[in-house]
Amino acid sequence: MPITFKEAKLDNGLTILAEIDPQAQSVGAGFFVKTGARDETSDLMGVSHFLEHMMFKGTEDISADELNQAFDDIGANNNAYTTREMTCFYAHVIKEQSDRAIEMLSKMMRPALREDDFETEKGVILEEIAMYADNPFWVLYEQCVDTHYQGHGLGHRVLGTNETIEAMSLESMRGYFTDRYSADNSCVALAGAIDFDRAVELIRENCSTWNTSGADRAHERPTTHSGAFVESSARVNRGYVLGVADAPSIDSDERYSAALLAQILGGSDNSRMHWALIETGLADEALCAYDGLDGAGDFYIYASGDPDKLDEIWGIVEAQISGLRESINEDDLAKLRAKMLTSVTLSGERPAGRMQRLGRLWAASGEYVTLEEEIARINAVTVDSVRDVLDRYPLDRCTLGRMVPERVTAE
Repeated sequence: MPITFKEAKLDNGLTILAEIDPQAQSVGAGFFVKTGARDETSDLMGVSHFLEHMMFKGTEDISADELNQAFDDIGANNNAYTTREMTCFYAHVIKEQSDRAIEMLSKMMRPALREDDFETEKGVILEEIAMYADNPFWVLYEQCVDTHYQGHGLGHRVLGTNETIEAMSLESMRGYFTDRYSADNSCVALAGAIDFDRAVELIRENCSTWNTSGADRAHERPTTHSGAFVESSARVNRGYVLGVADAPSIDSDERYSAALLAQILGGSDNSRMHWALIETGLADEALCAYDGLDGAGDFYIYASGDPDKLDEIWGIVEAQISGLRESINEDDLAKLRAKMLTSVTLSGERPAGRMQRLGRLWAASGEYVTLEEEIARINAVTVDSVRDVLDRYPLDRCTLGRMVPERVTAE
């Protein structure tokens, strides 16, 4: 039987989406909240990620241990994540446990937010920030994004900073939760062997009392800034360079061309940067990636290697960018389309993958795209459409950050 799409909306605005596959043996379920670092005020930076942690601390009626045990009892693969734009809570279970998974996810979405849990988890968040401070790419990424989006929420750090986390109060978190975790700012994505009417009823039983807040965000492309900076660190002994450039938004059909463009320049193998930097032994790492966002988008161009050769490494990257437009050919696209189609198709074969694709796209754009439609859009990418993206979003017009050991004198 073919996969069918169904949609329902509760009276409070909570949207429920499903791709139903009667032949599947499992179910993926996820709550997607359209809130992340970009929606925070500067003084509350990190609250979305902090809230993600707090959601696992139990409700007024269910303790944290009971919540975790309930998911363990049904053999759930469950977790959560926070990005700049959304927060997701999900579970993947065998089809016989779908009702229980949906019920427990629904309940955990209204946490108790207790003071003692808040203080305990604050220490965990601070430890996580310290852990990521040992990751050179992460440190460089955060500063590049902050510089690129000066004054805009897209430049906020998902984890927050030591200062914002330490100063954060439970009262301010509760206010943010009421505003952003509302029914009309959330959706539920389901995939697999779903009894849709039964699932909607379960969600209605647990979520019909959720508030409606009218939460929104500015969708206009923000003003970005280009420039360069150098950081010296005693924590590193290699050199790192990262460029952040503007790219198409997630709701643009150009996103498929942008994704393929990034792979041509800096995919993990057979890319321009791979052959020029990795195969020659000049760099340890070299990649380019595309990230589509609500009303905006980013290209990331990254390399690492001997700090004394960082200028040479970036010079080669610039040369690859300069020659990219004319060197792109149909053979490039044919190979990369095949890889992308394989990735999309394999992900779509599992209900967990379908659920994630369904929820992310709906939360980002309010759009439903079938797997077949997405495959058609990938196949529709041409050499000219990739070149058009490169013309509209020059990769060399970027915010450029470097990190070098303290012993190296940066020019």
